[in-house]
Amino acid sequence: MIDRFDDIPETALAWHRAGKGAALATVVETWGSAPRRVGSQLAISGAGEIAGSVSGGCVEGAVVVEALDAIEAGKPVMLEYGVSDGDAFAVGLACGGTIRVLVEPVGSVIPEALLADLVAARAAREAVAYVTGPGGRGLAREGYAERFRMDRSGLEADGETFVAIHNPPLRLIVVGAVHIAQALVPMARTLGYDPVVIDPRESFASPARFPGTRLIADWPDEAVATLGLDGRTGLVLLTHDPKLDDPALMAGLRSDVFYIGALGSTRTHGKRVARLHEAGFSEAEIGRIHGPIGLDIGAAGPAEIAVSILAEMTRVLRRGA
Repeated sequence: MIDRFDDIPETALAWHRAGKGAALATVVETWGSAPRRVGSQLAISGAGEIAGSVSGGCVEGAVVVEALDAIEAGKPVMLEYGVSDGDAFAVGLACGGTIRVLVEPVGSVIPEALLADLVAARAAREAVAYVTGPGGRGLAREGYAERFRMDRSGLEADGETFVAIHNPPLRLIVVGAVHIAQALVPMARTLGYDPVVIDPRESFASPARFPGTRLIADWPDEAVATLGLDGRTGLVLLTHDPKLDDPALMAGLRSDVFYIGALGSTRTHGKRVARLHEAGFSEAEIGRIHGPIGLDIGAAGPAEIAVSILAEMTRVLRRGA
């Protein structure tokens, strides 16, 4: 799922530990124009408190009633809701479609230790899958590469095993607080990225230019070392200055970030490649860099260049390099 990072499992665990009782309701299958993706979750406490959503408000009330019964009984329950488009505004799903929702009480069905392990993995930015089916419940970090890449929870081919993908939130690290970055950061946030802007030039990396954005005024190599680089991170280099771009670029090439893009003309990129060869990087490593950055859509101006960068990042994220 590519929703913004939420705290639904964390909330359910907290309610359970507070003695309120809790259940997790998860969308496991949809048909038609269901309002929420497979993997969307709703936490319900034994006191009727809720966090999250499985249908954008259409059937939450009914799910809460069933969840309270499930908490009391200590058993899971599979729910199904649907309505034709013609009846949509009278009852049920406001946009039509059908959803199946799995309700699992915490403690009696989802072991507290298992939920705690899931919460710990999420806090550590580890990609993990919660798997439930005939073989029981557990966490998996391997075996679902395509699901992790596509952020796609769902039923396996046996129709009984459900895999809920918990990926770390997407992160975008931008080196260079330039005009393109000013357009790129809010667009990236809309797409679900947590953006960070790095630039030692404080007159560039100012809150006035980047409101509500985490700004780091360190040298880029020090900043990316502090942030850490992983497979859910995109690295975008926009300064045109080798003193700033190259150290961060080298750190990116030594990591498993899913995307590396560097601004500059073909001629500029050629010089960049030569410097990296001299620094000992292989052809394959250097080939990971998207330079000139962005899809070739004839972009003119910072906003259109930002669109081209995000389009290329999305293609790499979903289809691979």
